[in-house]
Amino acid sequence: MFLKGIKDKFKYKSGLKYLKEEMDSTSKVVQRSKGITSVGCIVDLDKFDDANKFYDLVEEFSLRPNAVRIIGYKDYYDKNSPYATPVFSDKDLGWNGAIENSYALEFLSREYDMLINYYTEENLLLQLMSIKTRARIRVGFDEVDEKLNDLILKTSMNDFNTFKKELRKYLVVLNEIKK
Repeated sequence: MFLKGIKDKFKYKSGLKYLKEEMDSTSKVVQRSKGITSVGCIVDLDKFDDANKFYDLVEEFSLRPNAVRIIGYKDYYDKNSPYATPVFSDKDLGWNGAIENSYALEFLSREYDMLINYYTEENLLLQLMSIKTRARIRVGFDEVDEKLNDLILKTSMNDFNTFKKELRKYLVVLNEIKK
């Protein structure tokens, strides 16, 4: 048990080092055409438990029914408990910032037109997922590091309707969606 604690501490430090290097390097450009056709959402389920609200974006932005992918973060989760949203946690951290979770790897294997980072606290695993996800536009809150997001909204995390309205407004301005 003592050695596992030391191992976890070193994994965390190697993850922080990887995150710092990735944030300091130039981001990789995703070559996708203008317009929103696919959306990825990384949600902190400890702070916002109704991740299904993101499926409202299908109607809001006139997307295909399967265009929205959601993955949730929980501080701790039981692998045997059923969750409506695929979940990852701190115990899925591997060496050098690797994420060892099949749901997370499946989420990371896709490219998105827009990534929504729906969390307000700096957390290593949430930030690693954000930095590793290939997306053309990244949207998030002003409480987290500004290097993670291209569009930063200053709304409350608990007021999803305001977030959705503000997001729509800025996407229209950026000519990503039509009025």
